Amino acid sequence: MPASLSDLKTGFAKLGLTKNLVIAHASLRAFGSVDAETMLSALLDSTRGLIMPTFTYKSMLNPEIGPPRNGITYGTQTDLNKLAEPFHPDMPADKMMGVLPEILRKHPKAKRSSHPIQSFAGINADAIINSQTIFEPLAPIAALAEKDGWVLLLGVDHTVNTSIHYAEKLAGRMQFIRWAIAGDRVVECGGFPGDSDGFNAIAIDVEKYTRRVEINGAMVQAIHLKSLINAVIQKITANPFALLCTREDCERCNAVRYG
Repeated sequence: MPASLSDLKTGFAKLGLTKNLVIAHASLRAFGSVDAETMLSALLDSTRGLIMPTFTYKSMLNPEIGPPRNGITYGTQTDLNKLAEPFHPDMPADKMMGVLPEILRKHPKAKRSSHPIQSFAGINADAIINSQTIFEPLAPIAALAEKDGWVLLLGVDHTVNTSIHYAEKLAGRMQFIRWAIAGDRVVECGGFPGDSDGFNAIAIDVEKYTRRVEINGAMVQAIHLKSLINAVIQKITANPFALLCTREDCERCNAVRYG
């Protein structure tokens, strides 16, 4: 049976985030396929404000040539290039983001940034959303950290934790370039992050900054964002290959290892 609005609000109240801004990542299925609008209502009632990534990979292009050490094989997605669409403010969030970001994006009170690949949407977080630029796609993470924000993982783990990508950048980890269609032109988008499959290795380092509650069988984790960022920087400083995935065919992790 799906979690009810009351179940969610009771659980979220135990996290003590009513005065905090949060970035959330969610699997609604983990809560018994709870209705997305119910989840959004519970989050808005239980926090000061909310942002989520609303990335749009369908706007991306794979060129025939490009800079070296860029974690990509050029000229391998000709068919996908033909299907690429120009980014526009009403472009749906990619399905890889899950259901909730799209429901947030369509909310009448939501504001969305205009990055052609890595946009964010939010409610009661306009200044955070407005901080993003084409050159600093993860600036909303920085702005959220400065506001003493938190990361909420709702039935998911750190492999979807976008904030770790920002911390990787601060630690000096290689960033990548990607290209997207915006209007009638192709835009170069720097600051594209690496792979996240190895991110669960940070869990032990942020244990003391993590609050947990179980709701309807789903684990909810709240991690203090600034503490998470510091922990990632320390881990990568100690081991430049920390948090990379173990897949032999991962082009982005291999670029970091062997670039």
